[in-house]
Amino acid sequence: SQMPHGRMPLSSFWKMVEDTLHQSGAQVCTFRQTFETVTPSPVTQPLNPAEERKVLSLVSKHGPDKLYQVTSNISGSKDLDLTLQRGQIVALLQSVDTKGNTSRWLVDAGGPRGFVPAGKLQPY
Repeated sequence: SQMPHGRMPLSSFWKMVEDTLHQSGAQVCTFRQTFETVTPSPVTQPLNPAEERKVLSLVSKHGPDKLYQVTSNISGSKDLDLTLQRGQIVALLQSVDTKGNTSRWLVDAGGPRGFVPAGKLQPY
């Protein structure tokens, strides 16, 4: 009885709830569509001269088809995990970890070697 809609007939109250939910659902759909079209997909980042030298070294050691770019910052949390910044280039050594998990890859970061989430890498 203390609510603003407390004196409203029950059928009118449920109609108002349905309308509000319908309107909210439409707003969520619009937001999702806008988000999907506005958010850019990861793109190749330009390299600084030091990073370029590291890439050339990785290409000579592993070949160009093994190079991947980090699409978002990676913070290593387990032993042998690497911490890498978005845009860094790494060379794929194995597309599986020591336990057979294919979502963690072993990479060479131009010095340190370790595991990173496969989903945060894209072919370079």
